[in-house]
Amino acid sequence: MNARLKFVLVTAAVLVAVGTTMSLGFWQLSRATQKQALQTAVDAQNAKAPLTVDTLLAAGNSTPLLHQRARLRGSWAPKSLVFLDNRPMDGRVGFVVIMPFVLEGGRGALAVQRGWVPRGFDDRSRVPPIATPEGIVEIEGRMVLPPSDLYSLGEPTVALIRQNLALAQYRLETGLPLLPLTLQQTGANTEGLLRDWPVVNFGVEKNYGYAAQWFGMAALFAALYLWFQIIRRFMKRPKDSASHV
Repeated sequence: MNARLKFVLVTAAVLVAVGTTMSLGFWQLSRATQKQALQTAVDAQNAKAPLTVDTLLAAGNSTPLLHQRARLRGSWAPKSLVFLDNRPMDGRVGFVVIMPFVLEGGRGALAVQRGWVPRGFDDRSRVPPIATPEGIVEIEGRMVLPPSDLYSLGEPTVALIRQNLALAQYRLETGLPLLPLTLQQTGANTEGLLRDWPVVNFGVEKNYGYAAQWFGMAALFAALYLWFQIIRRFMKRPKDSASHV
């Protein structure tokens, strides 16, 4: 392979490498922009005044209320208590406790993620008692989607302990007009429940970090090409010796 052909092939390879890594870098920046827009929307929802029973019901379609805070009055329906299994918190395995909350005046209801309790490893079917205040109470939280589904075999179960919460099925079980969103209860860790819920963060910083890595690789390819294919060749080029008569 002559030197000229080798130079052309190396140049083509470097152009492909630089173009690919630059494209990946810009793609990561576009992902960061999308995630930043989502994060801004979530933060704006969280900054709004807390929903009340009246404003929650007046909204009609509850989907735009996602991530908004709420302060609601109503009563618990403890007979429809559910434990979602295999839900870790702070590195420990346990259950997310789900219980319906009937809004004051009986004008509606929603499933509430009351908190988290650890699982006993000596008996997987044993669940701790959940203290539940009677009568009208006030709770705080944020409107969220139902807990994400985990892989499970067969149809959704209706047992006290279950893998996932099929909201449509749960609505039939309870006989309550549950809203399509759930409330993730916040505040102090009361009734033996932990509420250290993860903060909604779309990880924009990761995308910026990946973009910097891809741009850094592109710069490295370009610098190595410049050094080995141009600068070193120029430095090694023999100097013309002046002839003396």
